[in-house]
Amino acid sequence: MSFDDLSAELELRKQQSLYRSRRTLQTAQQPIVQVEGREFLAFCSNDYLGLANHPEVIRSFQQAANKYGVGGGASHLVNGHSQAHHELEEALAEFTGRPKALLFSTGYMANIGAVNALLDKRDAIFQDRLNHASLLDAGLLSGARFQRYLHNDADSLDKKLAKTDARRHLVVTDGVFSMDGDVADLPALSSVCKKHQAWLMVDDAHGFGCLGQQGGGCAEYFAMPNDDLQVLVGTLGKGFGTAGAFVAGSDALIDTLVQHARTYIYTTSMPPAVAAATLTSLRLLKEETWRRDKLTQLIKQFRQGCSELGLTLIDSPTPIQPIMIGESSKAMQISKILEDDGIYISAIRPPTVPQGGARLRVTLSAAHTEEQVNRLLHALEKVS
Repeated sequence: MSFDDLSAELELRKQQSLYRSRRTLQTAQQPIVQVEGREFLAFCSNDYLGLANHPEVIRSFQQAANKYGVGGGASHLVNGHSQAHHELEEALAEFTGRPKALLFSTGYMANIGAVNALLDKRDAIFQDRLNHASLLDAGLLSGARFQRYLHNDADSLDKKLAKTDARRHLVVTDGVFSMDGDVADLPALSSVCKKHQAWLMVDDAHGFGCLGQQGGGCAEYFAMPNDDLQVLVGTLGKGFGTAGAFVAGSDALIDTLVQHARTYIYTTSMPPAVAAATLTSLRLLKEETWRRDKLTQLIKQFRQGCSELGLTLIDSPTPIQPIMIGESSKAMQISKILEDDGIYISAIRPPTVPQGGARLRVTLSAAHTEEQVNRLLHALEKVS
């Protein structure tokens, strides 16, 4: 058997309602979008604060493109580290309360780069069972002894750490879990890490901008000291509304990544204009606290409405509000009915989520209105 069975495998995925298809978006990220010639009210973007199409962010991007051009040109260590990159790193370090921050092209590359710069086969890595694929891949690629603890369960982690004799112990978790929307119990995890002299690494991709008084994410949400969270990862394509990612931490951590993180060393830097636009996003994210206040209100409105409809939600205080369906075929069917009604929500199916855990992943944005959330609830009432 060679590769002749690829078509048969794809057909089987279709029969199991697991086949993935791309849709072509023809407008900016915003509540009302056009997809393949048709207008929809969308609830599936990670642009939680409504900054991806903000005129000030766009203006900063345009002005920086006029100054720096379009591409980064080279890696940061050759001649691709622009003044815009440098200023953004310094601003992110200040924002997170860390000595230094380091930019990566994507969150996937940040996670793989950080883990593989810190660990090898002499070490051990412990991951939440529901961690993002980039974290799982990072652990497997490192060659470190790989273990997964029960979801958000510090006791499970404690038992696994007690049995290891590795050189270094790294505990890795999402801050906000991307498919469930729940928040990791970072204080409990940090306490276990201290007990076993382990480091804690948090990928707070979905927390930055949304959680904390200033949008500082899970670390601010829990008021965690730097020493309790040694490796902090954030992405810029969600709450920040732009693109790329960063790792924030101690001088020693960031210098180690510069020396050893292959996904930093061997790739072209993000376009400088994106860095400049992100600086503006960061300012808006901190100053315009009404965006988080509005999100909180919309989340409350949506959850209350779903409760009245008898829909099953996960306990999530974040803009990620998955409606649990169960069977993939049923999730696809409901998504199609909603689409026919002008509502655009993606059905999330295995292997992205566990078997039997298919869902409609509703995501709310500060750009949505109460009327738009009510329209969604009315549409869900027809299919519930």
